[in-house]
Amino acid sequence: MSRFFSKLGPGLITGAADDDPSGISTYSVAGASFGYDLLWTALFSFPLMSAVQLMCARLGLVTGLGLAGAIRVYYSRPILWFACALLITANIVNIAADLGGMADVTKLLTGTQTIFWTPAYAVLILALLVWTSYRTIARIFKWLTLVLLAYILAAFLARPNWVTVLEATLTPRLAWTPQYWATLVAILGTTISPYLFFWQAAQEVEEDKSRGNLTLESRRGATLAELKACRNDVVSGMFFATLVMYFIMLTASATLHAHGLTTIATARDAAEALRPMAGDGAFWLFSLGLIGAGMLGVPVLAGSCAYAITEAAAWEGSLDAKPMQALRFYEVIAVSMTLGLVLDFVGLDAVKMLFWAAVLNGILAPPLLVLVVLLTSREDVMGKHRNGPLLKSLGWSCAALMFAATAVMIYTIVM
Repeated sequence: MSRFFSKLGPGLITGAADDDPSGISTYSVAGASFGYDLLWTALFSFPLMSAVQLMCARLGLVTGLGLAGAIRVYYSRPILWFACALLITANIVNIAADLGGMADVTKLLTGTQTIFWTPAYAVLILALLVWTSYRTIARIFKWLTLVLLAYILAAFLARPNWVTVLEATLTPRLAWTPQYWATLVAILGTTISPYLFFWQAAQEVEEDKSRGNLTLESRRGATLAELKACRNDVVSGMFFATLVMYFIMLTASATLHAHGLTTIATARDAAEALRPMAGDGAFWLFSLGLIGAGMLGVPVLAGSCAYAITEAAAWEGSLDAKPMQALRFYEVIAVSMTLGLVLDFVGLDAVKMLFWAAVLNGILAPPLLVLVVLLTSREDVMGKHRNGPLLKSLGWSCAALMFAATAVMIYTIVM
């Protein structure tokens, strides 16, 4: 087991970063609002998110370029900067929401005001990104993924009805209400998020650089063994992300919804309500898990902004570079974090933004998905490693379903 874990890298980190505080809040709201009715989305989303992230990973591995770099080479500048604008919009809102969520839960644990914790977390994460190497960051991120196991333990402490759970997992249930479709879009948006597309491809390039392939020419192409290892890494990471997602919804369903608490707004509400229902153990596991998830998710959000902008502008930039060697790269990280903090301090409710950041990701992801599928299906980009029928059909299905879910959400709200 330890040998298998040691071989995992970008895919595992990306999967764990998928369960950031915004995701945790979304799954908590879903479980509290609809009980077991949305558990089926875990089985439904797993093949879709695995296919999308695998396409992004293969793109980075085969071309030696990140997603923004590949768009810059093969598409026009307006398309490139449109893609970057979608990413940055979603990421800054997500950074604000995650920092606010971490601060709010820390206030719950310590009694200290969030106005102190929000900048404290931002500075800590920024220092980690600026003053450590990629290898150190990757190692820290990898072990941080283990904090998410807290949510699986919390679910068992909640003592759900497993027969009902199994039935709900295997039987999709739909409701034609604005809240249901907003929640469904949020679930899709937090499992299939724009920032993960850019991060996954960029980290495959970073891994290649760490092996000594510093030029683009030396990074081009991939062996079958490399592609197989990449597939195992990505699918393992997505399975882990889906497992955590499933058990968070299960915990909220078995405790909050079962006791009539169906109107929670955030994961903080979920954590606070867990104490009298499932005991102090579930409360502490849920709370500390959210803080650990934020320490993993926020760096990925800021880092994916930096990779996208530096690749789009053809600048040099890497988490392995010293600050003065990649000044613009780290400036983008700093600006992203600062703008996220600004949103937290201008009166917007960062706690409520946790859920709506996921909805925003769900709305903005489909156009980027189209670009990912188009790029990875082109022979002049991927050569013999272009998408096969299964990957291509899963990619197009995912984009179509996310477009459709957004359209239905808007229709139910308007009507």
